[in-house]
Parts: sequence; C-alpha cells; structure tokens
Amino acid sequence: MAKQKILIVDDSEMNRSILADILGEEFDVIEACDGFEAINTMRSYGVELSLVLLDVVMPRMDGFEVLAMMNNYKWIQDIPVIMISAENSSSYMDRAYELGATDYIQRPFDALVVRRRAINTIMLYSKQKRLIGLVEDQIYEKEKEQSLMINILSHIVEFRNGESGLHVLHIHTMTEILLQNLLKRTDKYQLSPQEISLIATASALHDIGKIGIDDKILNKPGRLTPEEFEQMKNHAAYGAEVLDKMPFYKNEPLVRIAREICRWHHERYDGRGYPDGLKGDEIPISAQVVALADVYDALTSERVYKKAIPHETAIEMILNGECGAFNPVLLSVLKWVADRIQVELRVNSVGEISKQDLNRITKEVISHEELSVSKRTINLFEREREKYRFIAAMSKEIMFELYADPVTVSFFDESAHKLGVDMIIPNPLEDEKLIACLGKENMIEFGKLIRSATHDDSIVSFECDVKMDGEPRHCRILAMTQYNLNDDTDTYEYVGTVGKIEDITEEYSKMKALEQAATHDSLTGLMNHAHAKSIIQEKLSEQTEKKFLLAVMDMDNFKAINDTYGHIAGDEALKNISAKIKNVLPSDGVAARIGGDEFMIFWECIGDAEASAKKIFRAFKVKFGQDDASLSMGISTSDISRDYEELFRLADMALYAAKDAGKQRCLFYDESMKGIDLPLRTKCDS
Repeated sequence: MAKQKILIVDDSEMNRSILADILGEEFDVIEACDGFEAINTMRSYGVELSLVLLDVVMPRMDGFEVLAMMNNYKWIQDIPVIMISAENSSSYMDRAYELGATDYIQRPFDALVVRRRAINTIMLYSKQKRLIGLVEDQIYEKEKEQSLMINILSHIVEFRNGESGLHVLHIHTMTEILLQNLLKRTDKYQLSPQEISLIATASALHDIGKIGIDDKILNKPGRLTPEEFEQMKNHAAYGAEVLDKMPFYKNEPLVRIAREICRWHHERYDGRGYPDGLKGDEIPISAQVVALADVYDALTSERVYKKAIPHETAIEMILNGECGAFNPVLLSVLKWVADRIQVELRVNSVGEISKQDLNRITKEVISHEELSVSKRTINLFEREREKYRFIAAMSKEIMFELYADPVTVSFFDESAHKLGVDMIIPNPLEDEKLIACLGKENMIEFGKLIRSATHDDSIVSFECDVKMDGEPRHCRILAMTQYNLNDDTDTYEYVGTVGKIEDITEEYSKMKALEQAATHDSLTGLMNHAHAKSIIQEKLSEQTEKKFLLAVMDMDNFKAINDTYGHIAGDEALKNISAKIKNVLPSDGVAARIGGDEFMIFWECIGDAEASAKKIFRAFKVKFGQDDASLSMGISTSDISRDYEELFRLADMALYAAKDAGKQRCLFYDESMKGIDLPLRTKCDS
C-alpha cells in the first residue's frame, strides 16, 4: 500500500529535516519552505495530502495566512492541519484553532508526540471527512457501541448469575422508556437526553455486586433461607464498593450513576428497602427507575425457582403494591406505557433508534454550523474512548480498534501494557512486538476473516494463542467490522473494526477436557470403544491393499487381583497394561479400553502377520505380589472383504477360545480362518 502524503511547511530547513526524520518511515514527506510554496503544493496535490504540519512564523506568508486561504478554498475541510511553533501563547493557540487547525505542537519536538499526534489526526480526519453526509450511520454506530457494552456486561451477568442475558437488555430498554415518558408527565426531574442515555447504559451494572455472592446462594433453585437472603442483600453494597475502588474513571458521570444504581436499586419508596433505608426522593431517580424495571422483568422472566408471569398480571401486581413500594409518579408512567413496554421488549433490541428520532438528531447535528468539524469529531471520539475504557476496566478484556485508512491498530493504556505493545501501531503486520504477541500467521488469518465479512454479516470470531503479561493464553477475538455508505456507488466501504480479545484459557481447557472425556477412558487415557470403532471403520473403508490386525485382550485373573490387593491395585494393573499398549503400538495404531478389564488394539501389519501377533502378545506381563496379571488375547487379520464388525467378532471368538485353552494364551485367526495358538511360554520382562 502506498504511503500517505504529508506536507511539512517551515522556513527552517533544520526543522523540516527533523520532522522528516521522525515521520519519513511511515509517510511520504513533501516539504515547502514558506506559505506561498505550501499553497501551490496544496493546489497540485489536493486531497492526496493526508496532513499538513504548518509553522506559524514564516516570511512572506505566515501560518495563519495559510490557514485563512485554506478556509477560503474549503481545503481545511479535507486536509487536517497541525500547527507547529515555539510560541506557547494562548492567543496563538486560540487563533490557530479558530482558523480550523486540528492540533498545536510546540517546539522543541518530542518525536513520539509528533508521530502519535500525526497518526491520530489522520485517523480522526479520515473518519470525519464524510461526517455530514453519513451522520445517520455515525449515530447508529454510537448506539451500537452502547449495545457492545450492554452485551459484554450481559455476558458477565449471564455467566455468573445463571440469568438470561436478556435481563440486562430488558432493564436498559425499560429504563429508557420510563425516563423518557417521566419527563412528559412531570417537570420534577430535570434530565437531559444525554443523562437519560447514561442512566440506561449504567443500568447494565445494577447487579454487578452479585460477583461477591456465593454461587450456591446465587443459583439456588428454591427459596432462600433468612440467612441466605441476608447474604444476598449484600450485593447492592458490594456493587457500589466495586465501583468505589476502581483505580481510575470513578469520577466519570457514567460510573457515578452506575454506583447510585448499584447501591440503591433495592431501596423502597416507603423507606423499607436496603441497604440504607432511603425514603421517597432520597433515592436517586436513576435507582428508582431501575428498581421498577428490575421487578417487572423478574416477574415476567422464567427463573430456576419460578415460571414467568404474564405481562398484564405483572403490571397489575406492581400497581397494586404486591411487589414493593414505588414512586406514585413512576407507577402512573408505567401504567401509561405498559403496552409500549411489552412491544419494545418483544420486538426491538437495545441500541435501535426510531427513524423519527434519527431524523431529529440528524437535523440537530447538521444545524450546529457554529461547531467546528474537528471539535465535533473529537467529541465523538472522546465519548467512544470513555465507554471503551470503562468496559475494558470492568471486563478485564483487551479492547482494540483497527482502522483501514491508514492501516493502524490502537489499544487503550491498560490493554497495551498487558500485551506488551504500543498503544498505536501503524502497519501492524510489520510490528515486531505485536507479531511476538499474536503471531503473524494468526494476524493474517484474522485479516482474511475481516475481509470476508460484509455490512449485513459484520461479526467475526477467531481463536488463537495470545501472550498476555508474557504468558501464552488461549483467547477468542470477537470483532465487528464497520462500513460507510458511498453515496456515489451506493455500496458499503470498509472503514475499520472494533473488537475485544477475551481470555478463554479456562473455558478452552474445560472444553478440551470434555472432548477427551467423550472420546477417551478417564482411568487409562486410551480411547473408548465407540471412538476407536469410528476411526477403525474409516481406515478400513479406504479399500487399500493394506493388511490390519485387530486384537481383543482380557485379564484372566483381574477379579483375584482386586480381591487380594484391592481396587487400587486393580486400577494400577489396568494402567500398567495401558502403558504397555501405548509403548508397543505403532504411532498410527488404535488402542481402546472396551470394558472393565478388556482392551482392543488395531494396527497395520507389516510383514508376517503371525510374527507381528506374537510380538504384540509377548510384550505384556504385569506382576502383583506373587501373582501374575494373566492375559488372554484373540487376534484377527483383515482382508478387503472384512469390515469392522466382522474383524471384532472373529477377534472376540478367538479371545474366548484362548481363555478356554488356558491362561496367558493367544489365539490368532489368519485370512483363511486358521486358528494358531500362541501360548506365552517365556518370561518377558517388558
């Protein structure tokens, strides 16, 4: 991919050289020695320029005059400008921003600051270029980001509490509906649309304190005892404590509101709630509304200890005071919007926005012409960062953004530190730290997944090993690809990806253990009969000229060993035989425990079948005290006409014929069904 072009404008050749050295590796650098040359260069290159770094003090035409001309020609809308000067006067900075500069960097240069600010500015401007034309998509993306947070927190609650993740989604939707309509019924509560959105988003954390409650109490299928209920009540205080002890962001409005909801969503309007016994409007309106939504959803949802109650019955019970004491104004709002709540919870997902509301917000955004483009964009990105940082802090997951133009990956501070990489990484496939963390092949495969996604199917999932804090962990990368609609072609163009890296090492280990348990015997580690059978059938179905042997073995005196030395000794005998099977069997062979003390092995015969059978049989001898763990074996050999069932039947017949002939014997059936007795006459210490 061709490097993006940046223009450095400075009358000092030394300054231009320093900046070119800092940025030349990532960008195609063009230089201009004064304002006139800069204007001519912009005329020549136009929107091919991704960034201008502009000195303030220059002869003939200074930086402010260049900015003024860029405004006259409307270039400032398409080409971002970073002012660079030794002047630190606030009047200089204010004038630069008024004329449309995106950023202001003081000399002497800090290489890291210049590089990061240049990359950040280009990323911000590339997202902003079509902001007016695509404002509806931007609003949808904002709502999707809120949904991302709700979904992550829903997963946390669902995993820990055993509740449906829909509980958190329902609380969010119902909280928003109640608050919007509360403002229509009374002017007692002064809430802006932004505050309503924050309360609805923060409602997802209402039960986060349940992480401090014992699993046995949390997921108990029946009614709690008085002692257990007292412990359960502690979750309200625990939730507030979790947010109070956050090392950062705890003063953010979202966190502050979440704390109110966590601590007081079980208070009652009559003062008989917990943990603080608040009464009336001592309870913040945020907690009052979430409490009402929580009770409604608890009634209408199925739990391990109860069936779901119909919507109409639940509304009636709440209005009659059967499920707690609530603000009378809120109850009137609930009655007023009851039908809408039922429809919204059934049909709409969190984060959706009506076309009417979308049009209204769109017009409001476009009408604010006094806002500079850069300020609008910065505000959008600051809100994004605030949400993602909060999500990352709460969920302990790695959050990232991948930008398409230029190709750049960004991580938040904590995530970058955990991975041992830089916060902003241009050209990620060439970054050694990121490659060491993720692996280049994994990065390439993940890139293929992203490219295969579409606007209609934008979610991708990928599992791989990732180094976290220097240790390999098995992780799942979940991401959502993002697109802008090109009005000229009426097609969606990929602009980036937002996602998370989730440590699923324990989950993955459990899954592997379950897979092992489903296909292998837990005591010996050998395959179980069903799994071995499927593999053998597949080998036989290949219809090759290969010859295979199938052996069935049985310990003759296993009961005696158990009776004499105990079951532990019997288990050791089984494990000893299993170990010998693993040692003697070729790498492509199949071994299984098919019963209590019965085993089966299957292998390709190279050379004489009888000799191969003898070699296998004589490899087993297990001794306990003065008694040998006597073993009998039946072996059959395959030809093209014999399937697994026939092979196993013949081997099983041979086994019982061998047992009838005496202990520690083997009977071998060759292709002609000739029975060959292979007694173990020699002592084999194998």
